[in-house]
Amino acid sequence: MSSRQTAKEASRLIKPYRITQGEGFRLKDCDPADTGSMHSKDDAEKLLAGNIELLSDLQEKLYAQDRWAILLIFQGVDAAGKDSAIKHVMSGINPQGCDVFSFKRPTVEELGHDYLWRTHVRVPERGKIGIFNRSCYEEVLIVRVHADALAAQKLPGSLVTKRIWDERYEDINTFERYLSRNGVIVRKFFLPSRRKSRRNDFFSAWTIRRKIGKSNCPTLPSATSGRIITGRTKK
Repeated sequence: MSSRQTAKEASRLIKPYRITQGEGFRLKDCDPADTGSMHSKDDAEKLLAGNIELLSDLQEKLYAQDRWAILLIFQGVDAAGKDSAIKHVMSGINPQGCDVFSFKRPTVEELGHDYLWRTHVRVPERGKIGIFNRSCYEEVLIVRVHADALAAQKLPGSLVTKRIWDERYEDINTFERYLSRNGVIVRKFFLPSRRKSRRNDFFSAWTIRRKIGKSNCPTLPSATSGRIITGRTKK
């Protein structure tokens, strides 16, 4: 399949899974078992291989241009396939231009800073691709349901109010807008099931390829656009 054919097929396949407006979206309306028009592992691997090759070429342009950075955020339950997706998609690019960070239990140093600090210090520099395996979203997921995790952050008591989670939603949205306005293209991927990890790999490769390919665009994309949900919305 030629590069043009690969791009066309990928664009058609990914469209139903790309969420550009969050209002009204409900994850329960997505079927994680849906595979679109892909009927075999061989089909998925062929498309993935073509997109990885394109990604490798476009990564070189991203590095040479030295103006934009790409931040990919992978979220999902344990065993959803985040590691597998990252491994397969990034296998064809230069490792010197890509950094992967896995956010686990905060260290003593990280707990001594504001909760976004450990995320911010790992944002990729211009010309590079950064990948977050989990992210600051854990601060409104795990921390929200485990009181000891919030207590470990040593916040002043007067700041721990019933509005703290709404405030953190606002903080994270503002943080991502800030990144977008400074040339960091943020793309988010939610993987609900490991059963379709090969399909997740393909979607990830194609989305990266599209955004690097449009890096000369004069206007910055929205920080909240381009989220990929690996399951077609039910009609």
